[in-house]
Amino acid sequence: MVTIGTRVLAGDVGGTKTALSLCERHERGWVEVATTTFPSADHAGLEAPARAFLQTVGGPPIVAAAFGVAGPVKDNRCHTTNLPWLIEPTSLSAALGARRVAVINDFEATARGLLELGPEHVVVIQEGQVDPHGPIAVLGAGTGLGEATVVRTPAGVRVLPSEGGHTDFAPRDEVEDGLLRFLRRRHPDHVSYERVVSGMGLEAIHAYLVESGLETSHPSTLARMREEDAPAVIGELGARGLDPACTRAVAMFVSLYGAEAGNLALKTLPTGGLFVAGGIAPKQLDALRSGAFRESFLAKGRMRPVLETIRVSIVIEPRTGLHGARALAASLAE
Repeated sequence: MVTIGTRVLAGDVGGTKTALSLCERHERGWVEVATTTFPSADHAGLEAPARAFLQTVGGPPIVAAAFGVAGPVKDNRCHTTNLPWLIEPTSLSAALGARRVAVINDFEATARGLLELGPEHVVVIQEGQVDPHGPIAVLGAGTGLGEATVVRTPAGVRVLPSEGGHTDFAPRDEVEDGLLRFLRRRHPDHVSYERVVSGMGLEAIHAYLVESGLETSHPSTLARMREEDAPAVIGELGARGLDPACTRAVAMFVSLYGAEAGNLALKTLPTGGLFVAGGIAPKQLDALRSGAFRESFLAKGRMRPVLETIRVSIVIEPRTGLHGARALAASLAE
C-alpha cells in the first residue's frame, strides 16, 4: 500500500527534448510536485539531468521511476534511436536512489497515457463505432514516428509497443514516387515512413519540393530555416499558407500521415479507436481536421467500409506520454 508522501519520478525521453515530472501521493491521489523540460542533445545521458532535477526540487527521495523512451526497449534497456544514449535501470536506480526503475518504449507510455485522458483532451475527426472492449491503436509523429496497440485482456490492459514507424514507405502517386527517389539518394539502405511522417520528414518533403522545382520558398523562409528549427518554421508557415513550398509540404505531410494511420488500422483493426498523438498533432490540428488526413486514411480500396467504422481522434494533450510513465511509476511504488 502506498503511503501519503511517497514520491515517484516520470520521464518522457525524446530525441529533441526530455520532460520529467516529480509526483507525490496525497489523500486525493497522485499530485505533480514539479516538472522540467530540457533539450536532450545538451546532455550525455539521462542520469545527470534527472539527478540534478531531484536535487533542485529537494524533499524526500523517490521510491520508483518510469521512463518512456523513443527507441526499441529490450530487457528494460534502450539505445535511443535519435539520440546517442543508453538508458537502463541499474545506473538510473543508483543515480536517483529509486528502488524500482522501469524503461519502456515512448509509445507504450503514450498508449498507457491514453487511458488517463478525458474527452477534453481529444478531438474526434471520424465518429465511427467504439467497442469498449476492442483494441486501441495509437501513432504519433514528433522527432520520429511511434506506433503501439492497446489490448484489453481478462488479466487487464496490455500495451504492445512496436517500431512500426520504420516500415517501408510506400508512395501512392507520381509525386510521392519522386519523393521516394529523392529519399533513396539520402538513405540508400532503407526509406521508412518515419522519414516522411515526422519532424525530419516534414523538412525532407519541403527539400524535395524545392530541389525538384515543384514549389518555391521565399528567401525569408529559407533564412529562418537556417537560424531556427526548420520543421517548426515549415509547419508554422505552411499552416498559415504564407509560403508555397511550406503550404504544400504540410499538405503532403498530412496526407501521408493519414495513409500510414490507415495502414496501422488495417493491421490492428482498432475497434476501440485509433488515436493520433505526438508533438506535431496539436500544432497541425486544423490541417489534420481539414479532410485530407481522413480521406487518405480511408483510401484503401475494398477496405474503405471497414475503416469508416473506426473512430479516429487527435490527441491534443501534449503530456500524454508523461501521464503514462507516471501511471507506471505509481504502480511500481505499490
